Amino acid sequence: MSQNPFDALGGADGGFDMNALLAQAQQLQSQMEEAQERLRAAQFTGESGGVKVHVSGAGELTAVDITPGTFDGSSVEDLEDLSDLLVAAYRDAKAKAEAEATAVMGPIAGGFPGLG
Repeated sequence: MSQNPFDALGGADGGFDMNALLAQAQQLQSQMEEAQERLRAAQFTGESGGVKVHVSGAGELTAVDITPGTFDGSSVEDLEDLSDLLVAAYRDAKAKAEAEATAVMGPIAGGFPGLG
């Protein structure tokens, strides 16, 4: 196996083929744009206690669900607990979104030398 990562792009006489490199870059750009659009449209749910939050693939908070009867809000401690659960649920959803982004984008970036 050759050590030169550009051998697959070789032109006549084993030289460098700029057209092949540009075609590969355009293909990867198209794949990247499609993957980003799919991620933006995806929804991820995080949970903690009686709280669920929903985020888009871009990390935007889109909804919050609180199980009825979980919190009455009559004490400072109850509200602090709710706040902590909201943060934890958001982090859970955001981590799921980031993991999916890594899984989707990683193979695309790995298809071009130096972007893996």
